[in-house]
Amino acid sequence: MPNNHKRKLLTIYKRLYKEFGPMGWWPADTPFEVMVGAILTQNTAWTNVEKAIVNLKNRRVLKPASMARLEKKRLARLIRPAGYYNIKAKRLKNFLRFFLKEFNGSLKKFLSQPTDRLRERLLEVNGIGPETADSIILYAADRPVFVVDAYTKRVFSRHRIIGPRADYHNVQTLFMENLPRRARLFNEYHALIVKLAKVYCKKIPLCGSCPLKGI
Repeated sequence: MPNNHKRKLLTIYKRLYKEFGPMGWWPADTPFEVMVGAILTQNTAWTNVEKAIVNLKNRRVLKPASMARLEKKRLARLIRPAGYYNIKAKRLKNFLRFFLKEFNGSLKKFLSQPTDRLRERLLEVNGIGPETADSIILYAADRPVFVVDAYTKRVFSRHRIIGPRADYHNVQTLFMENLPRRARLFNEYHALIVKLAKVYCKKIPLCGSCPLKGI
């Protein structure tokens, strides 16, 4: 069964890559921007996050110390396009407090931690769950950790590769135990799954034209 999973997962990846090409994800200028984006993208579309990021850049506060100095209300106003702005402002403040206190704002020190330790520390921050933590680890730290989201569960449950009740850990283990552990591969694969879910594997799927038809 594991060998069958490996073949199927690689076949799906190749089909998606052929259909969509490289995704170039995560679109950001710095690892810190990735971390902020990972927190802002919770429960919203990326287009909304982009607007919030632009606001932060225009005010020249997309830096740890500068953002930490902002009052929470002002930060909330700047990230308003990302939705749930009061909650997300609080989460950003929690992360910044942790980042500046524990690592003195040093990205190098923070991102150079062993992967397991980095994930453990991120999950200690109120408001950061497994998906957000793994997005930071994969896209900011460039570590081979597979990110699982609602799109992943939707696509792979429809193809009966995972069960409808599979949890985050179960799905992540499936990918990490059956694919070469390469950050670039995990990066592209996750982004391609998101693309597939938005174009074909919607809530009401377009199965007839899906590149995974027949798998």
